[in-house]
Amino acid sequence: MTTETAQKLEAFFATLSRSERSLLLLDYDGTLAPFCTDRFKARPWEGVRELLSRIQVERRTRIAIISGRPAREPAELLDLKPSPEIWGLHGAERLHADGRRELEQLPAKTRFRLDTLRERLKRDSFGALYEEKPNAVVMHWRGVSRDKAEEIEARASALFEPLAGIDGLSLLKFEAGMELRAGRDKGDAVRSILEEISGGKPVSFPVAFLGDDITDELAFRAVNALPTAHLTALVRGECRNSAADLWLRPPGELLGFLQSWLTAVN
Repeated sequence: MTTETAQKLEAFFATLSRSERSLLLLDYDGTLAPFCTDRFKARPWEGVRELLSRIQVERRTRIAIISGRPAREPAELLDLKPSPEIWGLHGAERLHADGRRELEQLPAKTRFRLDTLRERLKRDSFGALYEEKPNAVVMHWRGVSRDKAEEIEARASALFEPLAGIDGLSLLKFEAGMELRAGRDKGDAVRSILEEISGGKPVSFPVAFLGDDITDELAFRAVNALPTAHLTALVRGECRNSAADLWLRPPGELLGFLQSWLTAVN
């Protein structure tokens, strides 16, 4: 960790320690948990669940998970009691802490285009792992050879790109995959949470977002636009260009961050 990063963290946690409320926003895969080819085995890094549970007990921090997965998947994998709210499908779905679920509804034309594409990919997904979501179709190629990954990406791009921008559809690229989707994104989810908490007034409490993927950049930018104390962190083994304020290597520096948060609100 660089001196500049350490100074940013120290200044943020000093503000956090003086605040009666705060907001901790977290991506799941690659951030709280390592990637797994079988996504249902992607359990949190050892120690993450315990630290988040203790942060919740202090009752000065609202925790929300913002994930590309359907919301119930990170809820079950994280297994926090009580569960934090989960924003799934990059923000198009909301699973409240009490179990209530909200799903953004799509226009009929958008649903038709996605259904047509789903039928096409059920017949041939180019050797990729094909995933259906209520608001999207997704192609994954993590774990395949480089040559095969390039082939899948090229064929998926040729199929998805002409549809992007039509009837509310957009193309979302991420590491080892792409998604043609509609609805709120992670930046929208961040803004919705903040507006709800603050009642539309300027946010006056510390806010942080931790993420790892290209899809998290929208959330980084939404948090970085806040006038109040805020922090955005890129959590991954190797650094990349990012709007995030700093880079944390998991699991060690991630656990250190969460421990510092717990200390500040204790």
